[in-house]
Amino acid sequence: MSSSAQSPKIRRISPLSPSEAKWTQLNKIEWTDQTGRERIWEAASRKTRGKTGIDAVAIAPILRHPSRPASTLLILQYRPPVQATCVEFPAGLIDEGESPEEAAVRELKEETGYEGKVLDCSPTIVADPGLTDANMQMVTIEINLKEGDKEPEQHLDDGEHIQRVIVPLTELYEKLQGRLGGTAFSKEEGKIVDARLYHWSLGLHWSKQLGMSG
Repeated sequence: MSSSAQSPKIRRISPLSPSEAKWTQLNKIEWTDQTGRERIWEAASRKTRGKTGIDAVAIAPILRHPSRPASTLLILQYRPPVQATCVEFPAGLIDEGESPEEAAVRELKEETGYEGKVLDCSPTIVADPGLTDANMQMVTIEINLKEGDKEPEQHLDDGEHIQRVIVPLTELYEKLQGRLGGTAFSKEEGKIVDARLYHWSLGLHWSKQLGMSG
């Protein structure tokens, strides 16, 4: 955020009528449980889901450099629903006609300016199934850098304000958790860590701690 930009703030929170909702809708789910009892569930859904049946992608970037340790690329973005700046992986909705891999490459370039090669794409996953049917796929993209490469230009949409942060993979868990010197993202006022990023870092951390490889 530039010195001339103001800090985001919530002015008001109020109920949203269905006619005003552009991106989401609230559904009443009538279902029968394992004992035969009829039940009601409330859930939120996105209105933007396309023919693929997949809402969005999250991107796990792997940065490789000739003289620096393998790193990942995080973004800091204010998220009004949690009233905080979220520390997260780049992510975005899949456009009509796009594959998850194509959407991931596009979103990575738009939000960070970086381009790379898709290494892996997860199956369709969910993050909060007790609240919403929103789903996504996680795409791992490798970015090969050269000596002297400058930070690329972002291609942000109107209303997007995204800060980029490069973190060595060996320091990621500690940077989120607070086991190294300095202030961890999770302990900085006004910041919150996205669950997908934390789970990813937790996997790296414990695979190292348990001596797992391959």
